[in-house]
Amino acid sequence: MSPFIAEILGTMFLILLGNSVVANVVLTGTKGNNSGWMVITTAWGLAVFVGVVVAGPYSGAHLNPAVTIGLAIAGKFSWANVPTYIAAQFIGAMLGSTLVWLLFKDFYKGTEDKGLKQATFCTAPAIPNTISNLISEIIGTFVLIFVIFHFTDASLGSDKSPIGLGSLGALPVAFLVWVIGLSLGGTTGYAINPARDLGPRIMHAILPVAGKGDNNWGYAWIPVIGPIIGSALAALLYLCTKI
Repeated sequence: MSPFIAEILGTMFLILLGNSVVANVVLTGTKGNNSGWMVITTAWGLAVFVGVVVAGPYSGAHLNPAVTIGLAIAGKFSWANVPTYIAAQFIGAMLGSTLVWLLFKDFYKGTEDKGLKQATFCTAPAIPNTISNLISEIIGTFVLIFVIFHFTDASLGSDKSPIGLGSLGALPVAFLVWVIGLSLGGTTGYAINPARDLGPRIMHAILPVAGKGDNNWGYAWIPVIGPIIGSALAALLYLCTKI
């Protein structure tokens, strides 16, 4: 299990579980149809937990180019490894979204709304507005990255002896993504992760999804550039607080 394979698998599980809950909620005929935003945001948070558990011991479980770039800007990750990590994240996201399509293939046929089919792959704004949508992704990712910088390991005593929490150490980021979704996600669907959005969007274009619509390429840059800007701002503010 190399860091490259770990990032692929962790991101694959993230997208498989995250986009599957969207499919389960929005596609016609599923047992979870119309179960709502709480179900979607909760499952996305738990999907992050699963991805981090799988990849964490081997790669640090970035699972997100915005995390990788933010850590590199803050001097916590080597720039030399950034391209490899991002490539792995995109591969994992594309694999995960392909599995979602295979799993819900019959339900795509029974769903008429092309926008709902696309929603099982990538995000779209509730109200299209380039500036507002970009700001939404910047803020959501800023919160994600800035808070991640302030996670601390559990410890005991005055000497701060570290306590190994094992897989439970993945819970803080799961709760963080959950609250971002609940509080900030209603505007654009909180991509906050370029690989999470662009990778599956590419697969939506490639795969023979029954009755699919267009890929909304005019919007596709926002869930990529917004998270990168938000990550950079979070990293720079973090560095300023350490001066």
